[in-house]
Amino acid sequence: MGWKIFHLDVKSAFLNGVLEEEIFFEQPEGFRVAGQEDKVYKLKKALYGLKQAPRAWYNRIDAYLLNRGFIRSESEATLYIKCLQQEFHIVVSLYVDDLFVTGDNLNVVKQFKLDLEAEFELSDLGEMKYFLGMEICQSKNGIFVSQRKYALEVLKKFHMERCKPVATPLVANEKLSQIQSDPKVDGSVYRSLIGSLLYLTTTRPDLMFSTSLLSRFMQSPSQIHYAAAKRVLRYIKGTSDYGIWYEKKMDGKLQGYADSDWAGSVDDSKSTSGYVFSFGNGIFSWKSKKQEIVAQSTAEAEYISAAAAANQAIWLRKIMKDLGEEQTEATTIWIDNKSAISMAKNPVQHGRTKHINVKFHAIREAERMKEVKLMHCSSENQLADILTKPLPKTRFEMMRSKLGVSKENLKEE
Repeated sequence: MGWKIFHLDVKSAFLNGVLEEEIFFEQPEGFRVAGQEDKVYKLKKALYGLKQAPRAWYNRIDAYLLNRGFIRSESEATLYIKCLQQEFHIVVSLYVDDLFVTGDNLNVVKQFKLDLEAEFELSDLGEMKYFLGMEICQSKNGIFVSQRKYALEVLKKFHMERCKPVATPLVANEKLSQIQSDPKVDGSVYRSLIGSLLYLTTTRPDLMFSTSLLSRFMQSPSQIHYAAAKRVLRYIKGTSDYGIWYEKKMDGKLQGYADSDWAGSVDDSKSTSGYVFSFGNGIFSWKSKKQEIVAQSTAEAEYISAAAAANQAIWLRKIMKDLGEEQTEATTIWIDNKSAISMAKNPVQHGRTKHINVKFHAIREAERMKEVKLMHCSSENQLADILTKPLPKTRFEMMRSKLGVSKENLKEE
């Protein structure tokens, strides 16, 4: 819609919280009152280091926003929306002491910032450009989100800034196992590397499966696991300037893709679920996770993956409604297994489905209530395929492009 997002930072936020409990602390050394050394101070407001401080600050900013006509989202406790005269919207998202403000009227946004500044001491950082390692470029055509600087810092941290790039993060058809005869490596270094890669998946869904897979071996990593992780770094070397491009569009529609491999884990034969969601273009929600149970068929693995995607779709629909973009039609979830679709649409139990956990059958209720709609797509067009298995170079690059992951210079087109 072309709304600009602004970044506000509240100074010493935790000092604004009003305590509900009675808390006393001893007089600090060097500041004791002569003749009253045995007395203590009673706190009225929170201090940094108190367990209550984050909650006290949240209660303070929450009360402030609610008193000024904002409505807190029931599905996301840090999202606040205010409608003025059924026309002007102002949206506030809270992250600890950072506030992100956007709306369809700049004058209303400016007035809100002035009112907030009168209540709290804060820094107005202008248009949102950099936050927690994420780089945000807002242009008239859309928004580009990346982590280029953070990616380069990760390469430097693990001494891979001069490595030779590769086209894919994993070797196609390679199977990694916890039982490896190779020598073990330093677990702390491996865990640090996986943690860094996990944070990169904030804007890089093309790294999601490889990082999720490698994180399964953090307890006892071997040379093979560490070599696979270093290959991911080599892939990042050639794609450090990649991110997600969200093009400006007025006719967005929420839709998702859900996919699964079958018995992909060598160690326990469990499958991997993956789903992505987009609103017009560029995905904004994705997940890759090993399933909790062993699926006895491809259809069952796909069914479990579709159930997870349906749960996410229901939550996203609530968020969209809060933002004034209510989805009147059922949200389409594309899957490439007709048997899984039949299992969701036909509640008849038989020998091949009666063992499936009850919680996965919630997708049937979602179908009946017209909240989601499972549709069949070909395997070639299954976007979530990149989140469930290693892919060959050509298919990986095609799927990556369809997800909206591209180079930064494409945002100018």
